[in-house]
Amino acid sequence: CIQGLSEGSLRRVILTASGGAFRDWPIERLKDVQVADALKHPNWKMGKKITVDSATLFNKGLEVIEAHYLFGVEYDNIEIMIHPQSIIHSMIETKDSSVLAQLGRTDMRLPILYTLSWPERVYCSEITWPRLDLCELGSLTFKAVDNVKYPSVDLAYAAGRAGGTMPGVLSAANEKAVELFINEKISYLDIFKVVEMTCNAHRNELVTSPSLEEIIHYDQWARKFSATLQPSSSRRSIVLA
Repeated sequence: CIQGLSEGSLRRVILTASGGAFRDWPIERLKDVQVADALKHPNWKMGKKITVDSATLFNKGLEVIEAHYLFGVEYDNIEIMIHPQSIIHSMIETKDSSVLAQLGRTDMRLPILYTLSWPERVYCSEITWPRLDLCELGSLTFKAVDNVKYPSVDLAYAAGRAGGTMPGVLSAANEKAVELFINEKISYLDIFKVVEMTCNAHRNELVTSPSLEEIIHYDQWARKFSATLQPSSSRRSIVLA
């Protein structure tokens, strides 16, 4: 959406999220989530790790940080919206309040193709994949992110604003927490707690302008630290200090 936009025209970046496996679950049920539940994505067929990230919304939290660094957009100007149909993949708002959106079917081959062919567009027939029929879709819906159901969003914004080594620590802690969850070492809700505790523990060692070696060091540190936070039972939540 940003391609071809003149400098200074961008007001806001809007990232859309399906809401994952638990978008329609009441918060009270999340304590009972099983691994198989988290791997039932309503729209996409993906690997286990990214499917769990879609359920927790850590995938979008990390995309917020990516958008900040890739496009130089301030965090206050990056927003996440729940879009259950997963047809609109991103939007931007320009300074005159116009909104530009990128639409496509739920098929990861399309964004991968454009990544490989950028800035060119490759012709694809309907044999490759069906064209998008908006009349068939009928309607597209949106709703605000529930930060209680998805504490990952606040954690990601906080890590992004802290900067330095903190985003890498957030990402590494999440990877380890998801691994522990998939292996049934911790509960679903523990994923958020492990990431939060790891980020909190890193605050006093935060490096604001890290070298590559420091980024790698704290990535490894975060994974090891996160592993020490696993509770003795996957049914018991970690108690935050």
